[in-house]
Amino acid sequence: MLTFTTLASGSSGNAALVSQGDTHILLDAGISARRITSGLAALGVRPEHLSAILITHEHSDHISGLAVLTKKLRAPIYATGPTCRQLCYKIPFVDDLVRQQEAGTGVQIGALWVESFPTPHDAAGSVGYSIAGEEARMVLATDLGYLTPEVRQAAEGCQLLVCEANHDEDWVRSGPYPYYLKQRILGDRGHLSNEAGAELAALAAQSGTRNIVLAHLSAENNTPARAREVVRRRLAALGCDPERDLSLTVAPRGEPGPTLRLERAGKEAALC
Repeated sequence: MLTFTTLASGSSGNAALVSQGDTHILLDAGISARRITSGLAALGVRPEHLSAILITHEHSDHISGLAVLTKKLRAPIYATGPTCRQLCYKIPFVDDLVRQQEAGTGVQIGALWVESFPTPHDAAGSVGYSIAGEEARMVLATDLGYLTPEVRQAAEGCQLLVCEANHDEDWVRSGPYPYYLKQRILGDRGHLSNEAGAELAALAAQSGTRNIVLAHLSAENNTPARAREVVRRRLAALGCDPERDLSLTVAPRGEPGPTLRLERAGKEAALC
């Protein structure tokens, strides 16, 4: 059974765990090593039992805990070539751990098949991940400015979509951020708005996805209630009732979220 748990998700830090049997993969390490190990312990996973660490890109909210974490364990770190070079530049003695996995390629890690896909973001070699076990597949699609064909293709038919819903566009425009930061967030290499995230969620739902987690919410320009309502309305327009037809949740920013346990395709996940 494939399981997924966010340890933190937001502009201040991101990390999640994907497991299948004895295979445990850490998705990003953007919170402290102490918080990561504590979150893993709560899930019954020792850090030294991690099979691999997948890094989406080199921004600090995705790698801030990596330097300390790699002092304690020697799990391989998968990322694109440009991201690997940034990691080697920023983190001492990590060179022997990095494994280049270019966007659009796949690799078998224990019981899980991992494919990456390019994402339009202001980072070197930024990617999202599609991770499949024996019976189910999940997709992580955060930190992207718009929906590309590659992102749309990855999301189709997955059992679980972890989908960015970073901000409310009007809140960004009317808020206190400096102009350059507003332009970055709203640009094609920034972050998905609630509306854009809703479009990706709708595409996935139409292709059979029944578990959607909204992630990487801004603390200043969004709220969990606002993000969920925008996506709920878009799904309702398709005739899909999030209270009946699928699981629509929001990943907590600063604490672990619930664990999703994914059954084989066609079965819904159990939220616990």
